[in-house]
Amino acid sequence: MKAIGLDIGTTSISTVVLDLESSKTVCSKTISNGSFIKTENSWERIQNVSVLTEKAIDVLDEMIDHYPDIAAIGLTGQMHGILYVDAEGNCLSPLYTWEDGRGDLPMEDCGESAVSYVSGRYGLPVASGYGLMTHLYHTRCHMVPEKAATFCTIADYIGMKITRRKKPLVNNTNAASFGMFDVKNGCFYKDIIAEAGMDPALLPETTAEVEVLGKYRYIPVVTALGDNQASFLGAVGMEEETWLLNVGTGGQLSVLSKVCFEAPGVEARPYLNGTYLLAGSALCSGRAYAILEHFFRSYAAALGQGDQAQYAVMEKLVKEVDPADCMHVVTKFGGTRIDPSVRGSISNISENNFTPGGLVYGTLRGISQELYDWYDIIHKGTGINVSRLLGSGNGVRKNAILRELFSEMFRCPLELSRYEEEAACGAASSYLYRKQ
Repeated sequence: MKAIGLDIGTTSISTVVLDLESSKTVCSKTISNGSFIKTENSWERIQNVSVLTEKAIDVLDEMIDHYPDIAAIGLTGQMHGILYVDAEGNCLSPLYTWEDGRGDLPMEDCGESAVSYVSGRYGLPVASGYGLMTHLYHTRCHMVPEKAATFCTIADYIGMKITRRKKPLVNNTNAASFGMFDVKNGCFYKDIIAEAGMDPALLPETTAEVEVLGKYRYIPVVTALGDNQASFLGAVGMEEETWLLNVGTGGQLSVLSKVCFEAPGVEARPYLNGTYLLAGSALCSGRAYAILEHFFRSYAAALGQGDQAQYAVMEKLVKEVDPADCMHVVTKFGGTRIDPSVRGSISNISENNFTPGGLVYGTLRGISQELYDWYDIIHKGTGINVSRLLGSGNGVRKNAILRELFSEMFRCPLELSRYEEEAACGAASSYLYRKQ
């Protein structure tokens, strides 16, 4: 039995055909997202929903045409972000992505940001880019589309369009990513949402189950999973004491838990069969390395060597570094979920280690240290040990030194995930967990 998994990512759209019996990928394809809308606001990160929808359906049709024996379609995509729809299920807005910064802007009626308002008054863990922070800002600034009936993620919207539903049905893995969600009880904090000035009637319908939304070309389509949970399902499944490290633009550490444990910066996210994923996130993991590469690239360009990638040079330089005497680099260049004002730093600089290679090694160590710190908090709070360590994302796959650093810190060999498109594979396999 084959299933298609479709992942609507921030920078790319990936699809796989997965053999559900052998757990092997039959085919995969990734295309550029290419839907960002240029604006004059540096804090604004929005995407064109029509472009995303057209691209997603095109690649989905291509797979079905090549593999007519598809039994199911699973969906996933970028979490946190929202788009508005009307009562007929038509999109009324761009996609306000997880990177959008309006949640940190002063709201018109109080001069306080949505994030500080909610976290300060109600003590809820929220961040800019979370759907309800975007929606609160829009509500207080009178920017909610007049005919808006509800909102959902981009993956939920794709599910609506291909099954011709007028209302989204949002799995809790996505609903919780909007913020202001009671993970233990599987519902929004409606009283707090109303008290903050938002209309609870605009909240989407949610479900804790993987449910069939309808059919597309006679193929059952199931509710979309959040991309963190889909990635974990694709890489780990339901294994306990297996930690998943993902290093892409950002970074994330996740582990399966039967306990709903939360701490500052650590989220308990809904998973499958009444379990949770405990997740700690770094906003600037792979991007920190890319920022350093841009630093070297700009210097090379100033020397007259042109605008050429410097990753190969950086890999060569880092091999000459003595790990026992290296700079300490904090790679929180874009702040943290807890405090957006935090910035990176460089310390322990000596005459001997202040070298280009030392800076490269220090940055890689900083990336690994930030994610290890989340492990330390979760381990101390839950007692969950490391029996197995899996790595995913290009940041891990393409950098041997980073893999070595993770193995050393966690005192466990790092294995690469068997799939390169974990989220899409997890979405495909989610059909096996559907509500019967």
